[in-house]
Amino acid sequence: MESIRQSVPEYEDHADLVADPFFERLGTTRCLSKQILGGRFFFSSQNDALLDLVETTYGGLPGYVLSGDPSEFHVELRLVPRAHRATRTPPLVQMQSGAGLLCGVMDASNYVVLMPAQRKALIVASEDMLIEPYHLRYELIEFAVFALATRGMGLVPLHGACVGRDGRGLLLLGASGSGKSTLALNSLLHGLDFLAEDAVFVQSDDLLATGVPNYLHVRADALPLIEEEYVRRWICSAPVIRRRSGVEKFEIDLRTSLGRLAEAPMILKGAVFLSAQPVDGSNASLKRLPSDKAVARLDADQPYAAGQPGWQAFTRQLVETGVYELRRGRHPQASVDALLPLLA
Repeated sequence: MESIRQSVPEYEDHADLVADPFFERLGTTRCLSKQILGGRFFFSSQNDALLDLVETTYGGLPGYVLSGDPSEFHVELRLVPRAHRATRTPPLVQMQSGAGLLCGVMDASNYVVLMPAQRKALIVASEDMLIEPYHLRYELIEFAVFALATRGMGLVPLHGACVGRDGRGLLLLGASGSGKSTLALNSLLHGLDFLAEDAVFVQSDDLLATGVPNYLHVRADALPLIEEEYVRRWICSAPVIRRRSGVEKFEIDLRTSLGRLAEAPMILKGAVFLSAQPVDGSNASLKRLPSDKAVARLDADQPYAAGQPGWQAFTRQLVETGVYELRRGRHPQASVDALLPLLA
């Protein structure tokens, strides 16, 4: 903890605090550069632990490149003294905007301020967030990266997974609990490339999709469907995270995995909605949705993206390519087999 405390913004001399009330003269910082989602992100901080967390999150990933020169983004991370709260779990992030700013606030010691027009962000986190950094990673750092990339590169942000092969991808959609992560895992284990589990970002003009293929989250109830003992051991060796909903999942680091990460962004060859209703037999059932139903389904499934620029162009092209509904079979392999013809 000593290395953390060294960088906490704090003045021992009250006169120094009066002279610099906004902590604008705290000294030198270190910087990390990462190619993420097709953009170049520069992370700066005085605190080594915060930069180590950035490295843990984004290190070792393929350097995805979209069309043209990569956009540049700057994210400053600042550590402040331990927050005083009744529970160890931080409050939910509250969103706010105004004066060209986007804000995500947990409490007075943990928040993000985004300046999309300047492609900059400030992340402030309390030192206790580094003890169990799950919420810091996903709700502050990832929030900043995804929001800046969406606004700065004109990407359509989607809640879903993406797998594929040979540069062709399929967008996997559906409500929480529909089996997106399980299907993504089995696709990975059976030779498909993995692009993203929970967040996919797409260029609306050409359906080029990008993501962050670092982690896959799998519930324990998916283990009985995996036949290979060494795969089950690999999953069980991963740490367990607890979602705010209370659901616990294994957090599998795919950068040291048995599968294969997508080497580059993928052109979408369709979208597949996963149905919670399985088929009666062993084989999965895949059917293409009519255009009007496909558009309505996409609008309902992606309420945030549906209000963003580029949504109409994106849905028009995606529906022309193909939007499907998948009812899973008795074994996850049957669902993977049903997807393969779409990638031919």
